[in-house]
Amino acid sequence: MSLKVLVIQHVAIEGLGLLGEVFRQQGFEVDVHLMEDPQTFLPPSVRPYSALVILGGPMGAYEEDCYPYLFQVERLIREAYCEGRPTLGICLGGQLIARAFGAWVGPNVVKEIGWYRVQLTEEGKASPLFAGLPESFFVFQWHGDTFDLPERAVLLAFSDSCRNQAFVYGDRIFALQFHLEVTEAMVALWSKAYLGELLGFGGASFPEKLREETERRFIEDEAIRRRFLENICRVIAGR
Repeated sequence: MSLKVLVIQHVAIEGLGLLGEVFRQQGFEVDVHLMEDPQTFLPPSVRPYSALVILGGPMGAYEEDCYPYLFQVERLIREAYCEGRPTLGICLGGQLIARAFGAWVGPNVVKEIGWYRVQLTEEGKASPLFAGLPESFFVFQWHGDTFDLPERAVLLAFSDSCRNQAFVYGDRIFALQFHLEVTEAMVALWSKAYLGELLGFGGASFPEKLREETERRFIEDEAIRRRFLENICRVIAGR
């Protein structure tokens, strides 16, 4: 029987990326709910699924008044925990996990856009999510918000400009602030779609600098990215 993954995708341009490719290679059955489509509704329960993945998006995790479905996302996250379903939240998805378990989510001291180095904690080094990865490596970031750790959550990775980069709640609920699922094409698409934010962050020369750095990181960090994606598949499969 194939593993069935519920994927909550907030906007069309922020999809599974590289994760979608490895999920298909692993034979996972992926059920994507694109929430910017007004005809899309979330399932009432995670019980028909083996795992839950929540992707990133431009809205804030605390904007439930503007995006009422976020309340249901948080409820599904809590149900996934109670039902023992492996869960992964990326960027906004990670913030929603934090919020689902009572932690504060709000503006970081600085915005992060581009490639930043994160460092694993001792617990992160021992986590199956980061097995075989170096203690420090580059990840792609595009966020202005951050999260506090929920009570009983364990910090797995941190950085200088944004302390909380990854945590685990229980042993199966993983939250990431950063992206390693992006493709070069996704970074280019976001750079066009969110050009005003990009220019406001780094100035007129920044889009080209970001393109060059992305090209370099995809060449230099290919092995890290591949291992991380393999780890995600193992975690999602509950191995």
